[in-house]
Amino acid sequence: MDEIYRAIEEKIRLSGYAGAVDGEEIYNDICDQIEDKEEGAYVLMSGRTDGSFFEYTVEVFEDQFNLSSIDLHTADRVFHAHFD
Repeated sequence: MDEIYRAIEEKIRLSGYAGAVDGEEIYNDICDQIEDKEEGAYVLMSGRTDGSFFEYTVEVFEDQFNLSSIDLHTADRVFHAHFD
């Protein structure tokens, strides 16, 4: 799992975002949000304590999910990390 967490963090850094991110926290947030979802495509939002927020584009399957992208919205910019 550490490889997945690092990949999330790296993709966000490559988007130009220089702040701190935690791949495990992001992964767990997505898992919590999709727990009772039916199969399908979703856009999920998650606020952060600094006023910024994540926008996840996720496709949910029966036993797994596919993270397509993360947009990190800050006060003055949107950072886009594409995973497909």
